[in-house]
Amino acid sequence: MTDNVWLRWPSREALSRVGVHKARRVLAQITRAVVLVMLVATTLTNSDLGGWAVAGGVVGVAVSGLLAWGFWRTTLEHRLSASLAMLALLLVVAVAGYGAGFRVPSLVLLCGCAVAAIERLPLAAALPATAVALSGYAVFNNDVWLTTVATTAGLALAGYVLRLDAESRASAQRLLAQERAARAAEAESAALAERARIAREIHDVLAHSLSAQLVHLEAARLLIERGAEREVILERVVAARGMAREGLAETRQALSALRGEMIPLEDFLGELVTTADCAGVTVTGERQSLPAEASQAVRRVAQEALTNVRKHAPGARVDIRLDYGKHEVTLDVRDSGGKAGELSGSGAGYGLLGMRERAELLGGSLDAGPGEEGFVVTLRVPV
Repeated sequence: MTDNVWLRWPSREALSRVGVHKARRVLAQITRAVVLVMLVATTLTNSDLGGWAVAGGVVGVAVSGLLAWGFWRTTLEHRLSASLAMLALLLVVAVAGYGAGFRVPSLVLLCGCAVAAIERLPLAAALPATAVALSGYAVFNNDVWLTTVATTAGLALAGYVLRLDAESRASAQRLLAQERAARAAEAESAALAERARIAREIHDVLAHSLSAQLVHLEAARLLIERGAEREVILERVVAARGMAREGLAETRQALSALRGEMIPLEDFLGELVTTADCAGVTVTGERQSLPAEASQAVRRVAQEALTNVRKHAPGARVDIRLDYGKHEVTLDVRDSGGKAGELSGSGAGYGLLGMRERAELLGGSLDAGPGEEGFVVTLRVPV
């Protein structure tokens, strides 16, 4: 629905003092004080009137001040009837003052009513009210007609300019409030994204470490049930302990990564394969520094792929290839295949799914499936 410009009030921000510079507020207060002093002084020094008339003039100035304050409040609250009533009372005071002999204060009050009406009321109500006030000014003023016409036109233009200035200030305030809200939302979104990243790191470290320990502990349980020799069972327990130590080291690495203190990717892969039998790392392309998220994705996929090899093809030869391209980095982990392990059916298969989601969040991709000999996991991440 289109807003009718003739019936629309100036916004509350425009009618209030919100956003008004302190120097401008001080200047406005000084101007109002000077006008008030001049009106009171003119009333008191009017030698043509008696004492009671002068006292009535002072009371009239005070009443006008209260009515002006009421007009300001009612327009701020967008109460049209009350605002028009206050303005009508001000015009009555001006006419009564002129009839009582207070010509200058009455003319000033009429000018103020004309400017305030067009500045603070909807145009449909402001134009008639301004016309009435300026008509009274033209009737009561004894200047030549050309001066009177110029003065009334200038007053109407001044009121409209003040209206436009207030609306412009209000628009600036609304834009500032929207910008602050947008910044707050952006900060909250960044905090949530950081929390999600930390949660992914913790999950990936724990999932890799605990699942590797589970492989060995479950194997130890099966060996115990089958009555295996003590040395074979002890080997599995020792391997599980080694996985626990690795998990602790990975947790420390994850904390270092969150602090931005990650070791180079090639060194990480080199340390990773030292814990896996028959694994090798090949790095091709021009080495470059990767963004933190991309580097972490490569690290986690390599860990998950090696964990899956331990679970599903123990003893298989694993080759890791890291290729630095111009626009993306590619990690290729492939095994030579082997006899399925006793725990090949364990796990819910969420590891690579989580890695795929991580890659897609970065605009990359992850492919996992059977290769010529064994299983192949390929990660591509843009850099």
